[in-house]
Amino acid sequence: MASIQKEIPIAAPAAAVWDAVRDFGAVHIRLAPGFVTDTRLDGDVRIVSFANGSVVREQLVDCNNERRRLVYTIRNQRITQHSASFQIFPEGEERCRMIWTTDVLPHEIAPYIEQQMELGARAMQDTLGRLRV
Repeated sequence: MASIQKEIPIAAPAAAVWDAVRDFGAVHIRLAPGFVTDTRLDGDVRIVSFANGSVVREQLVDCNNERRRLVYTIRNQRITQHSASFQIFPEGEERCRMIWTTDVLPHEIAPYIEQQMELGARAMQDTLGRLRV
């Protein structure tokens, strides 16, 4: 299984960043606008539309406020295993670090997933860097 991790420094307080990350249905507004064009909720599943035209169903696995950690999974015809998590770590009062980890199969899809994560990381860093408590 391929494991991809992005460590994203963010120039905003951890509490403000976590508030945006845990808003499961507002990725297109609060987390990665431009990279994500729409998000709709269907129970514990969010239907995410990306700027490249892809649409995926991401099922919420866990949202832990105490640990500032959110976990979701994707299953579709191309992806046999996809589990991802975001975790937010404070670095002082005005900065934090987001760790985004994705484990994915088949291995052949990992380069595409990594490329998309890189684009998503940049969008999140820009958007979240404008937050304040």
